[in-house]
Amino acid sequence: MSQPPSGRVSDGGPGTEVPTCPRHPDRVSYIRCQRCRRPVCPDCQRSAAVGVQCVDCIREQAKGERPRVTVFGGRAGADRPYLTIAIIAICVLVWLGELASPRVFREVAFAPFLGTSEPRRLITSAFAHSPYQIMHIGFNMLALWMIGGYLEQMLGWARYPALYLVSALAGAVTWLLFQPAMSTTSPVGASGAVFGLFGALFVLNRHLGRDSSGMVAVIGINAVLGFVIPNVARQAHLGGLIAGGLLALAIAVSRSRGRPALARVAIVGVLVIVLALGVAKYAASPAPVPLPFA
Repeated sequence: MSQPPSGRVSDGGPGTEVPTCPRHPDRVSYIRCQRCRRPVCPDCQRSAAVGVQCVDCIREQAKGERPRVTVFGGRAGADRPYLTIAIIAICVLVWLGELASPRVFREVAFAPFLGTSEPRRLITSAFAHSPYQIMHIGFNMLALWMIGGYLEQMLGWARYPALYLVSALAGAVTWLLFQPAMSTTSPVGASGAVFGLFGALFVLNRHLGRDSSGMVAVIGINAVLGFVIPNVARQAHLGGLIAGGLLALAIAVSRSRGRPALARVAIVGVLVIVLALGVAKYAASPAPVPLPFA
């Protein structure tokens, strides 16, 4: 006759045994795992739908589970919007650094004449804001907080930051297209990326049949502020909005057709187009400068 799958130890009495935890043989336990029926001590117990399970069964069960995905097929992240919180924290820390030292602004801001030697500034400038206008970082971070977490839950931990960064880059390159290649003007801000989120949210909500009227009002207010506040790179808003909308459209199509690879191809494709536009800008410049991104 087969014995139950449990650890046992004699208590010294004739023919008597007490159950012990297989992972901790020195601990007596009369509570058994609901799955494997082995004794399980308090340290190895995990709550289940009925009773408890041991850590070994929980681990084996997790191996067989499919990874959690979002409504648009991306890999789901945590329940809290940690990526959005991280982006906001980086922007705030950079802004505080700008207040502490002008060198921080000089190291992260983008200017067209630096595009060939330091193309990284096309991205780093999206995490900096004007140290002289608290409304600049205030409005951007408020908008990011309002919609970033919502999009993060819909897109997942990989597609959401990809959308954000590609939109930021598209905004910077779109602004660059309208400037002299040797200009020393240095715009900063997350506006291009934020407008990319605006465009994505509008497209994704339309795809899901959700109301976006409130978001249209927010986009309109931010667009008007671009004309009211001086020295705002409105071209960056447009570039980010278009890039975010295109990426969201590709993600929505990939969901409806059941082909998640389409979303990845679209992200890479938009990125390549944006970089190609930046290269073309410098290639067409009358100034003899080397190509960026080389």
